[in-house]
Amino acid sequence: MKTNRLRPSVKLLAATSLLSALSLSAFAGDLVYQPINPSFGGDPFVGSYLLSKAQSQDTNTDPNARRSEPLSSTARLIQSLESRLISQLISDVGNGDVGEGSFDSDEFGVVVRDNGGQLTVQVVDKVTGDVTTINVGGLFNP
Repeated sequence: MKTNRLRPSVKLLAATSLLSALSLSAFAGDLVYQPINPSFGGDPFVGSYLLSKAQSQDTNTDPNARRSEPLSSTARLIQSLESRLISQLISDVGNGDVGEGSFDSDEFGVVVRDNGGQLTVQVVDKVTGDVTTINVGGLFNP
């Protein structure tokens, strides 16, 4: 007899859940897509926030990237002296004190020439063999 009493309650429970499920759809609204990423039409002011979040989560490193180590005091002194000597060489050639000058180090060589009022600076990278030529005209009187 218990089975007969349970059946009306199960039917009542099923009917109640069906009616409640049907009534919930009446309260649903339309879904509207609103992009967040500015690349896809979102707010452009969110772009910097998204970029900073992505960069903070980025754990990948370039295996080919050079690792920069702080220079020692001696290396900084040598770098400063080289910079000063090259600057003085360019100034001397530019002022007409000398027609050509050069500076040579372990990693590169610099040749500065006055070609009729046009200053030519040629830098040779001894490690790779690359040659860079910089021509500056109109700065100095011939």
